[in-house]
Amino acid sequence: MVLERRPTARRTLAGRGRGASAALRRTREALGTMLAPRDRLTWLNEASSRIGTTLDLEQTCQELADYAVPELADGAAVDVLDSILRGEQPVTPPAGRLPVTRAVAVSELPELDLEPDPVGDLSTRRSGSLVNPCLLEQRPVLVSRIEPHEYEMIAPTRNAALAMQRAGVHSYMAVPLVARGVFLGIADYVRAGTRPGFTRTDVSLAMELATKAAVYVDNARMYGRERQAVVSLQRSLLPRATPETPGLAVDTCYAPANEPQGVGGDWFDVVGLPGGRTALVVGDVMSHGMAAAATMGRLRAVARTLMNLDIAPERVLGRLDLAARDLEEDQVATCLVAVHDPVDRTYTLAAAGQVPPLVVDGRGNARYLEMPVGAPLGSGVIPYDAVELSAEEGDRLVLYTDGLIKTREDDLDHCLDLLRKRAGELLAGRMLGAEELVHAAPTGVHRFDEAVTVVSASCPGGDVLLRQWDLPGDGAAAGRARRLVREQLGRWRLEEMSDVTELVVSELVGNALRYGGGPGRLRLLRHSRLVVEVSDTGPDLPQIQHVSLNDEGGRGLQLVNLLCRRWGSCRTPLGKVVWAEQDIPLPAESD
Repeated sequence: MVLERRPTARRTLAGRGRGASAALRRTREALGTMLAPRDRLTWLNEASSRIGTTLDLEQTCQELADYAVPELADGAAVDVLDSILRGEQPVTPPAGRLPVTRAVAVSELPELDLEPDPVGDLSTRRSGSLVNPCLLEQRPVLVSRIEPHEYEMIAPTRNAALAMQRAGVHSYMAVPLVARGVFLGIADYVRAGTRPGFTRTDVSLAMELATKAAVYVDNARMYGRERQAVVSLQRSLLPRATPETPGLAVDTCYAPANEPQGVGGDWFDVVGLPGGRTALVVGDVMSHGMAAAATMGRLRAVARTLMNLDIAPERVLGRLDLAARDLEEDQVATCLVAVHDPVDRTYTLAAAGQVPPLVVDGRGNARYLEMPVGAPLGSGVIPYDAVELSAEEGDRLVLYTDGLIKTREDDLDHCLDLLRKRAGELLAGRMLGAEELVHAAPTGVHRFDEAVTVVSASCPGGDVLLRQWDLPGDGAAAGRARRLVREQLGRWRLEEMSDVTELVVSELVGNALRYGGGPGRLRLLRHSRLVVEVSDTGPDLPQIQHVSLNDEGGRGLQLVNLLCRRWGSCRTPLGKVVWAEQDIPLPAESD
């Protein structure tokens, strides 16, 4: 883990040198930095309100270094075990081997031009360094008066040792940072100029300060580990790759919260459906932490299963509401489901307590989609209603969770209006930009809640080919369907698929005639696969039946199941659609 240097009021890592002692003396006289014995207890007590103001480990270390200067020392540095900064459990190195530490914080008076290890770099430890006992045995080190040969035993480099001498540094001490029996790192201090050297009293004072600060550092460490665990669980439960989405370009972004307590239950999904359609899902469990992430994983698994069954969006939400009520955690969630059909360029959307989606046209005009918003999942208030949105080529649909717009200062309506304007400016003339939209959102980099964003753009083209025909409702439908399929496959140069496809379409049309009141429409769709769809007005979905050797029928769907990659059915407002999907053979390689 590489840490970025944090800008502070005190300069670090520069170099001026001569005349430092006189300027340092003048600064100290103006500040009155000597702590009287009666002031030490007050100073220690005040540390509790100045150190550990956040649960950020690096900032806590910087607060410790800043607090010690100038009252206790003229310069201070804090090094933390590298394993802790990587989020690992601190381990004791083999006997005699120094633990690996990294410079986390540096603070010094402006007149001191020292050269400590740069913040973010691994700490440099020379053989025979005076700080080694503090690292190996966790006991303080005191050098009341630094001898000339000892500068190189304290400083990380030869140049740093010369800088210490030029600045008039004459005293050094280091104390361990230990909390709850865990060794976290060290804090070391220097004094320069005419100020008296460190004494055992100063070491005791530094140890008291280190004990207080180490607890805050350890709190930040454990909180950071918890946040990292939740974020890792969250990311593992989200889709790692976007499936093929015919006629639709999709861009997604998951943005964890900057504050650890904001991580938890936001999710998204992109599901490829039969007929080249695509389901887009975003949701938000209304809590945070590990339990919310676990609930999110369960709801996403249920939603994906329902979508793969090709259930309508409003019915998916109804089933999800039942699933949420069955969870032991008794949590509620918001969710929005949108199904894109590349053939007629439409979205079918349904929402459960979710913020409204944005629609941005090719010229950058943005508007919120007006749609009925049902109750959150788990509340038990159903049914849900769906709306249909027609999308022109280049139109973008933006789905997101409320972490993208919520701030602690601004009104929600103001944030929604700001997001609309920025989305229009950002997406004008562009197809996608989910990550850019996250950075340009009203919350910016100061999100206290996580957010997910899904941006989709309808882009029909040569990758999706469709033909559809109305079929007669009598016995001539099967013959007409076979002829239409054979002719169309010839135009698409897929003649080798004609025999199987004709057999499949015959079975689907036959089922529609027998059980569905006659076929309605035949659809042939080609993208990466070949899909045959037959619609009818019958209410019952077909199922494969057990048949005996003496039965004359009942084997049609068994043949479809054997010949096709997959098949299925879904209900429509007027009845149902039965579909079958085949893989398209790869072209033979020429010699």
